[in-house]
Amino acid sequence: MRPTHIALAVLVAAVWGVNFTVIEVGLDHFPPLLFSALRFLVAALPAVFFVGRPKVAWKWIVAVGLVLGVAKFGLLFVGMDAGMPAGLSSLVLQIQAVFTALIAIAFLGERLTGIRLLGMTVALCGVVLAAVDEGAAGPVGAFALVVVAAACWGVSNVLTRKASPPDPLNFMVWVSTVPVLPLLALSLLTEGPSRDLAALRALDWQGAGVVVYVAWVTTVFGFGAWGWLLHRHPASTVAPFSLLVPVFGMSSAALFLGESVSPLRWGAAALLVGGVGLTSPAPGRRRAGVQSADGPARSRIKEPA
Repeated sequence: MRPTHIALAVLVAAVWGVNFTVIEVGLDHFPPLLFSALRFLVAALPAVFFVGRPKVAWKWIVAVGLVLGVAKFGLLFVGMDAGMPAGLSSLVLQIQAVFTALIAIAFLGERLTGIRLLGMTVALCGVVLAAVDEGAAGPVGAFALVVVAAACWGVSNVLTRKASPPDPLNFMVWVSTVPVLPLLALSLLTEGPSRDLAALRALDWQGAGVVVYVAWVTTVFGFGAWGWLLHRHPASTVAPFSLLVPVFGMSSAALFLGESVSPLRWGAAALLVGGVGLTSPAPGRRRAGVQSADGPARSRIKEPA
């Protein structure tokens, strides 16, 4: 890779990692489900008018939109709102690689190699260590919500592989149109119209800024740049940069939110990142796939949140 391309890959990982800190700030302005709905609304509009018609069947767009947008991000935002730290969330979500591998083995007929099994075991040990650390300092229920969010991410990754979208940006913009109404409906039912209206009436520059960041910077720029890199380099070259996401996530949370990183959490990070690296090795010579930092999709694409 050229130095400029390496810099772009690192920048995308940084954008996705810092995104967790931005989400934490946004949750001070919005109820979690309303915040998630606004994220997808702003990501979809006005971009949907410029990316062209969908290039895959609508069944895949709707399926990924519901699983990734409503379930994964809804649970993530609710879990973080319930007390799951931003840095730890960026780390625990990486267990999606294990869920993706297990689902692909069960439904796509992929092989379970010894290296993959070792990677899953190491990554799961990392999650257990992180759970022990969080159990001593925070709500275990919030931790469990983020783990379930990672499982939903794994399902969406397999669905995206089946869809095989030729244009990652086009696909993600159209997928972003799906969760808006379901998330708004869930927000009205569970968070209440009065709370939603109060949040919207109190909207300030900081609140607007976090919505723009999670929508345009994280989703539109992040996915667009990642897809561009995957079309120019083998997936095996690009995919490892996604392992930097929790590094930036934990570092930015410590720097801007004052989150402490205990020795147990550093140990969990080492196990989880190492295990994920073993679990999802990218194919050696394949190029151009779809991946989301929110996780690997066709060849290997990841989106942190």
